[in-house]
Amino acid sequence: MNKTVPPDDLDFDEEGPLYVARKKVYPQKVSGTFRRIKWGLMAFCLGVYYLLPFVRWHRGLGAPDQAVLIDFPNRRFYFFFIELWPQEVYYFTGLLILAALTLFLMNALGGRIWCGYLCPQTVWTDLFYAVERWTEGDRRERIKADAAPMTAARLGRRALKHFIWLMIAWWTGGAWVLYFSDAPTLVKDLATFQAPAVAYIWIGILTATTYVLAGHMREQVCVYMCPWPRIQAALTDEWALNVTYKYDRGEPRCSVKKAVDLRAHGEKVGDCIDCNQCVAVCPTGIDIRDGAQLGCIQCGLCIDACDSVMKKVGRPDRLIGYDNDINVQRRIAGKKEIFKPVRARTIVYAGVIAVVCSVMLYALLTRSLLDLNVLHDRNPVAVRLSDGSIRNGYTLRFLNKRGFDRVVAVDIDGPPGAKIHVIGADSAIPDRPMIVLGRDSTTEMRVLVTVPFNEKADKTVPIKFRVTDVGLGEATSATDHFVVP
Repeated sequence: MNKTVPPDDLDFDEEGPLYVARKKVYPQKVSGTFRRIKWGLMAFCLGVYYLLPFVRWHRGLGAPDQAVLIDFPNRRFYFFFIELWPQEVYYFTGLLILAALTLFLMNALGGRIWCGYLCPQTVWTDLFYAVERWTEGDRRERIKADAAPMTAARLGRRALKHFIWLMIAWWTGGAWVLYFSDAPTLVKDLATFQAPAVAYIWIGILTATTYVLAGHMREQVCVYMCPWPRIQAALTDEWALNVTYKYDRGEPRCSVKKAVDLRAHGEKVGDCIDCNQCVAVCPTGIDIRDGAQLGCIQCGLCIDACDSVMKKVGRPDRLIGYDNDINVQRRIAGKKEIFKPVRARTIVYAGVIAVVCSVMLYALLTRSLLDLNVLHDRNPVAVRLSDGSIRNGYTLRFLNKRGFDRVVAVDIDGPPGAKIHVIGADSAIPDRPMIVLGRDSTTEMRVLVTVPFNEKADKTVPIKFRVTDVGLGEATSATDHFVVP
């Protein structure tokens, strides 16, 4: 068998492997403006996630009083004063559209704002890093400890770290299931081992995923698993602000002492002193000075680290900052910086968001809390009675979304002489049966419509069923067809 030999001028060994083994990242503690923003957002996001199930909202007698609740047994979603039914799934569709458009707008304005500050992976990883620093020390201590033999003291600190991680992960999973049942009751049932098995199963699944993703995989989730960096790269444009190393000001790099000597001789020297603090604080371990990269979540911590170094060496801050390559090139050419937060892309995103919000708000404010669905009998479609009249059968499903019982009247608009009979309804008023609808429920009734025989009548005639709340005057209708055999 002949073997194919690569040309001599191709050295595959120099290309390197397609996959490089992971190098452990040891982010260093940093303080500054963006670190404070991240602490504040972390506290807000975690506070909302963990405490929101315990917030109460009174909805009336017999209704759940949990402010945010996904009630699967009763097929309801409660969000403070909003109650959504399965038939209103289009509201969730609208929320998904808004979420996508908001991400697009964030990206057009400030790059991966979501990734750096609000993404659950970022929030929980930040929290796990804080626990790691508290138990095992900062960057240098952890690197030194990992290079040294294991000791009892180090083993104890590591065990404490993993215990706290597991407790955080456990409460993360526990908080999630509280959104699907009454939180105080479920907490009591979980503590006394009387909760449903599915609750323990989901707590176990979410505990494991939180512990693994935030404690062990960390930046690998952002680099390898998350699709948003790839999508963001396709959506960004030249005007979007991203965390940028301003190489026009930072290059060429040299130490502080050497920079003093070079400046004394009138040579050009950059502000970057090659201290690598921007690399040391990066949670994904990249070097921002290498330009835009997939691994950069744009959290701004390198900005804080660089600013602190610039302050110490007496140079202006924001050598690393939110900027774009257009302004870098303009500064090199001696031109003034230009920022364009308002441009065609952002106007379109903001406009579509406004339209979707307006449509959803209008639909929510004007939606009817009384609904009606009509299903025509299929076999037989129509029946001819002994007196020659024609009868069609229907199933009417009434939907009462209010938290109290109410009485409704049923009327029809259709063929001349049509008479309606609702089986099981109050027939005290001729041709206008009354039905009692239970609170927050659906009611099905069998309805018969009879029409005198008419040789000239069309084979199919539209018929409208109207339902009116006799107390509130609220009304709704549904249209079907009356069939003549």
